[in-house]
Amino acid sequence: MPRPLPASAAVPRFRRASPDPAASPADPARQGPLYEIISDLLRRAIGAGDIPEGSVLLEGPVADILRSTRTPVRQALQALEEQRLVSRFDGRGYVAGPAGVEPRRVALDAAMLGIADGAQGLRKTLGWEAIYERVEHDVVTLSVFDAWRINELELARHFGVGRVVARDVLLRLERLGLVEKDERLRWAVRTLDADRINHLYELRWLLEPSALRSGGPAAPAAELAAMADDLRRALKAYPRVTPGALDGLEHALHVALLSRCANPELLRSLEPTRCVLTLSKHALGESAPMPEDDPFMGEHLAIVEAVQARDMASAEGLLRAHLEASCLKVIQRVELVRTTSAAPRLPYVGTR
Repeated sequence: MPRPLPASAAVPRFRRASPDPAASPADPARQGPLYEIISDLLRRAIGAGDIPEGSVLLEGPVADILRSTRTPVRQALQALEEQRLVSRFDGRGYVAGPAGVEPRRVALDAAMLGIADGAQGLRKTLGWEAIYERVEHDVVTLSVFDAWRINELELARHFGVGRVVARDVLLRLERLGLVEKDERLRWAVRTLDADRINHLYELRWLLEPSALRSGGPAAPAAELAAMADDLRRALKAYPRVTPGALDGLEHALHVALLSRCANPELLRSLEPTRCVLTLSKHALGESAPMPEDDPFMGEHLAIVEAVQARDMASAEGLLRAHLEASCLKVIQRVELVRTTSAAPRLPYVGTR
């Protein structure tokens, strides 16, 4: 078993960025913001060729099929554009595929999106989704600074929502390992210090290779090819890659691909480790500058190429090595944020 990594490691050189969740994705019970569920669903359909390249994607028709509102569909399409899975064209909406693809007016139906006829579709946008991203950002930022308590009532007041909505947000953050109830049943931010990051990564490098062994061979060849192409484009463009695009690449391997694992208990065990992905999502390029060198894309590409070759033993070894190296990088990133930034002052947060 790898030895825990030290908290006090030299912080690498950085430069600023240039301007510039185990169920089927259509399962209403899946946790996470609705736009992420829709994004995963569309990503799979495009990767598998169920939505042909060049198909025009409009918010309204997609929302109608999923029985959703347009807002999360719009967010999902914007996320896919950052990942270069869809692109703008001289017309309304997006086309499936990279820039320059010839638009095709293809009538979308439920089957293309992996939804059976007569299914309920996705649930309507719920109140918690309107504030989730902001609260997640605040909580992740706080997690690198000591210990904090969250007042559920003040959280609801601050965002002008009901207390049930505030509780729903906190319950989802609890599943990601970002908050917990203390001995007096008050909400508290879980600190992401070096010891906890080491423990989370130890769990990841024990479980993720097993999930990849099960889920990797189940991924369609077109989906793997799209992942590899995205990584090559990001490597070529780096550092002119947005933090959102980098998060999409992380999500594609560590969440979307692993979600094909046939063992739901294993995937549930991985869910609380997602807080370290969330940390990178909100800190990279903001509190912590973009690394001078490629932060992970080359390692991801080697893993995906091994899966494409169906060399799962190599893919598992590469994934474990990637996670071991990533642990130190995240610890360094946290230390950089802790020593160069101040904890945000929020009306719904107090010290423990």
